[in-house]
Amino acid sequence: MGFNCGIVGLPNVGKSTLFNALTETAAAEAANYPFCTIEPNVGRVSVPDPRLDRIAALASSQKIIPTQLEFVDIAGLVRGASKGEGMGNEFLGNIRSVDAIVHVLRCFDGEVTHVDGSVDPIRDAETVETELMIADLDSVERQIQTNTKKARGNDKEAKAKLAVLEKVAAVLQEGQPARTLDIASDEREIFDQLQLLSAKPVLYVANVEEDNAATGNDYSKRVTEMAEAAGGKCVFISAAIEAEVASLSDDEEKQMFLSDLGLEETGLARVIRAGYELLGLLTFFTVGPKEARAWTVEVGASAPNCAGVIHTDFERGFIRAETIAYDDYITCNGEQGAKDAGKMRAEGKEYIAQDGDIFHFRFNV
Repeated sequence: MGFNCGIVGLPNVGKSTLFNALTETAAAEAANYPFCTIEPNVGRVSVPDPRLDRIAALASSQKIIPTQLEFVDIAGLVRGASKGEGMGNEFLGNIRSVDAIVHVLRCFDGEVTHVDGSVDPIRDAETVETELMIADLDSVERQIQTNTKKARGNDKEAKAKLAVLEKVAAVLQEGQPARTLDIASDEREIFDQLQLLSAKPVLYVANVEEDNAATGNDYSKRVTEMAEAAGGKCVFISAAIEAEVASLSDDEEKQMFLSDLGLEETGLARVIRAGYELLGLLTFFTVGPKEARAWTVEVGASAPNCAGVIHTDFERGFIRAETIAYDDYITCNGEQGAKDAGKMRAEGKEYIAQDGDIFHFRFNV
């Protein structure tokens, strides 16, 4: 299990350039005109995690398998998309299927055409957010009409759904996205079933010029302030630099290139880390002589849930999870050292996984 992020934004902000860099492919055409991405491009990338390399080295694993992250490059949105303008219908349909939104904002000047004629990332962010809220409100109002009729006939499900719909409508009418609504636990299932576009978590990516890749600029500072005020996250990168890094095949060469620019890691690593935090995900590992592998689950997942990510039979027949914390595995020089030091624990069905746990599952077939 990885996670699925839709890369969105206005035309010509660097979405496809970023997508190409992140996936190290040329699957999306990066051109200087709107709607060069007509169909959504999907790319799966390995999640870089130095911990995996370290445990694999200690276990002398023959194969290393990182967890995967999926990016979807979605056609640029313009004002009026909720009413079908531009590629509006395609945009809204494609974004509905992703788990989170990576909202790319142009934070650089230059000759590349901007659909609104000037560079203003805050305005651009509001344009996309507004279109999502308008589309949501249209959907919610239609559902309110349908469920009001059913509720009058004492339909209990319709009454429960109507109560949630009316709360959502009130928030949207105030110009606030659905994710700002405080939903009660007993209403969460109904809320999630609405598949609201503005309920999806958002990571803002400020695309800056190469000279500002390490420090950001005035545009990206404004985006960061906007994101923090909304309880969100912002990462600033240079899509142009990411494209250059992606073209380098040697890891040492990549690191030297980044160091020369004052960067410690790629934009991909920063986007992934922010995305994990955004979606509430963590990584656990399995390791042995054949392979070392990273897996992704949601924070709060139990040991049986983790086992089920590997195979449903593991969860169904779960007995216990032999568990070593990552730091203990490294400090004790591997599994045997952890066992000898009493650092391997036998955890049962109630155990909640922690980031970096190394599991060996015991189960009945």
